[in-house]
Amino acid sequence: MSSDNGETHIHQTSEPRSSMPQVRALGLADLQDAFSRGLADFRRAPLFGLFFAGFYTLGGLVIVAALTSANQGWLIYPVIIGFPLIGPFAAVGLYSVSKRLENGEPLVWSEILSLVRAQSRRELSWMAFVILFIFWIWIYQVRLLVAIILGRMSFSTFERFAEVVFTTEQGWIFLAVGHVVGAVLATVLFSVTLTSIPLLLERDVDFVTAMITSVRTVLASPVVMLGWGVFVTLSVILAAVPAFLGLLVVLPVLGHATWHIYRKAVV
Repeated sequence: MSSDNGETHIHQTSEPRSSMPQVRALGLADLQDAFSRGLADFRRAPLFGLFFAGFYTLGGLVIVAALTSANQGWLIYPVIIGFPLIGPFAAVGLYSVSKRLENGEPLVWSEILSLVRAQSRRELSWMAFVILFIFWIWIYQVRLLVAIILGRMSFSTFERFAEVVFTTEQGWIFLAVGHVVGAVLATVLFSVTLTSIPLLLERDVDFVTAMITSVRTVLASPVVMLGWGVFVTLSVILAAVPAFLGLLVVLPVLGHATWHIYRKAVV
């Protein structure tokens, strides 16, 4: 841009960086409302819920069958306990359905499945890596605790493993330490995934920003959010007991409800 004295001045402008998403604290009434909305979404689109939950359920059955055939049946219990860790990523399709229902958009199978597939080329793939990495840490620490605490005991079946951990002093120590470590890992994963995956699905942000926003959401109302995390974990574990079949209903309802928690918590 030329000035009166003949000098040329170049004015450089830059687009402002997108600010960190704002979060708000939630109360128990918000969770109850989100759960009710999640249940309503499942009732409005049950086939989508059963479809996406079916893959999660089938995955659990395949893992159990593989462990049994490999004479590693004792790992079934740790896998069932840790299985909720990968639940947030499995609910991506459910978030898409809730978003469309909320916006009054038609539920078209091809569009929803294409949207889910497209996430593999976006930041959500990094979140999948984070989730699977923490799940791997959970399985590794279980094997480590077995070697340290139960190393002198032999078991190759789930029944023998259950007998050892529930009827011996070493088994009680293993359960106590294992569940404390598992609770820490579950809390970390819950904090970084509560709203991060819905946020990545809806907005153009990087996965680090999404995880930070999720942690800030938990910190804004820690008692309520951690209570929700405990409820989700126990619900998924109990639903997995009858051959994972309970997940066909529990996972869709919780997945839809999580979307509505995200909509309430992230401005």
